[in-house]
Amino acid sequence: MKRFAALFAAIDATTSTNAKVEALKAFYAAAPDDDAAWATYFLAGGKPRQSVPTKVLRAAALAASGLPEWLFEESYQAVGDLAETIALVLPPPTADDDGSLTTWIESRLAPMRGATPEAAAATLQRYWQTLDVERRFLLTKLIGGGFRVGVSKLLVIRALAEFSGIDAKTIALRLMGWTDKNAQPSGAGFRALIAAADEGESATRVDGAPYPFFLAHALNEPVEKFDTILGNPRDWIVEWKYDGIRAQLIKRGGAVWIWSRGEELMTERFPEIVSRAQTLPDGVVIDGEILVMREGDDAPQPFNLLQQRIGRKTLSKKILADVPVQLLAYDLLEFDGIDLRDEPLASRREKLEVMCGCAAWPLSPVVTVPDWPTLAKLREESRSRRVEGFMLKARDSRYGSGRTKTDGTWWKWKIDPMSIDCVLIYAQAGHGRRAGLYTDYAFAVWNRAPKSVDEALSVVAAIKAGLPPGELQLVPFAKAYSGLTDVEFKRIDAVIRKSTVNSFGPVRSVAPSLVFELGFEGINGSPRHKSGVAVRFPRMLRIRDDKPIYEADTLATLKALL
Repeated sequence: MKRFAALFAAIDATTSTNAKVEALKAFYAAAPDDDAAWATYFLAGGKPRQSVPTKVLRAAALAASGLPEWLFEESYQAVGDLAETIALVLPPPTADDDGSLTTWIESRLAPMRGATPEAAAATLQRYWQTLDVERRFLLTKLIGGGFRVGVSKLLVIRALAEFSGIDAKTIALRLMGWTDKNAQPSGAGFRALIAAADEGESATRVDGAPYPFFLAHALNEPVEKFDTILGNPRDWIVEWKYDGIRAQLIKRGGAVWIWSRGEELMTERFPEIVSRAQTLPDGVVIDGEILVMREGDDAPQPFNLLQQRIGRKTLSKKILADVPVQLLAYDLLEFDGIDLRDEPLASRREKLEVMCGCAAWPLSPVVTVPDWPTLAKLREESRSRRVEGFMLKARDSRYGSGRTKTDGTWWKWKIDPMSIDCVLIYAQAGHGRRAGLYTDYAFAVWNRAPKSVDEALSVVAAIKAGLPPGELQLVPFAKAYSGLTDVEFKRIDAVIRKSTVNSFGPVRSVAPSLVFELGFEGINGSPRHKSGVAVRFPRMLRIRDDKPIYEADTLATLKALL
């Protein structure tokens, strides 16, 4: 545990990629294999299961600290992170526990799940008394299920490759599936991860593990530059960019697995895809997109319907009938047990078309146009087709690992987001490096257009006075915390502090004065929200200093986007 806490602190203390890699290599050189396995699980993005509810965790820390509740809460708001707050406010340790990371995870934290609040609190307080600030912080993060570390999976792969002397692509291949929630890291597994590669190892896979996903780069240049940047459209395979779940379907030894891009095993959630996969030959891996789509449909259904499937533990007959899914294939990574990733995309696509034709499997259509301006014109149909734009894939590209151009290039040419001009009405402090700054905002639109400037200003006056809303109101519809620069966040933070009219715990109600252009990828009707709509992936596009609040958009404008 000491080694992992020191590693976490070392990674957090630097922005240097090389320094982080060296810290990782030093950890792997000193850690026992089982600790290295658990560390790799967390570093690569694995999520710890919550051992104790946050309410119990907070109450236990409050009791152990001896602070009055108001001072604990003020400290939390100043620090911005519950685990860090707890680590700092607890009294000094009275003993020292040198237990390994594996011992803490498997023998101490796991048994706490399901304990009574009283038993969990007593155990927590006993553990905290044996750890210094660094280890208390780390332990509390693991207990709460909110552990994050400032390294990418690619950086972990690089460190493991340099430490072991194994090719990074082999490490990436072996690491697939490590972060699934049902994975159980072990010393034996870590030894296998860094063992010398067998000849031909990457040519075939005998289990249900997926391949590393190849990711696209965003293409944001104007179409007038495409001839210079991309060359002839005939050198590219162009497909619609679908808004679903990126997935790999694997069929080996008669068994079927479905993995998400986030390395979550999702097989049981999509039984109709598993059933349909029986028509596929053995030794096949398909890369594609899971969509809500009935046989014969020309366009997929909105993503929010797909969320109904992935958010349920049990699938009723009704949900299976109402929300049918397909996996639309667009690449073939393995055929007859042979790894095809080093073949050019054009060759893989030909094999995919033949296989899908024989198995009656849905295939992503290829879009053919004579020039880029024609494609740009066709791209304007994206919303009516319920897609996000186009994927442009070099015909000679191999299937790489992660977001790289080493093996060829894929581009995602997305349509511009929907946008609305709205008013900032609530704010909350951020976390981590944004702690102490108000960076998380709630936005509203008018329920109808103000009849005059004075009518809009009367709403502001009522909010300042704490009066109940009248006929004209600002209706909240979205929250966002990304899109602004650090300088802009500091500027808005100062405005929020000067214009706060009320506080509700950590949330501040502010006098409406700022208009933002908010962008989002999609919008759907939602009876759960007061506005009647829910937007997808909202982010701030810009501060509308040129626009007064009475010119902000209305709920009717927002709903028109439906």
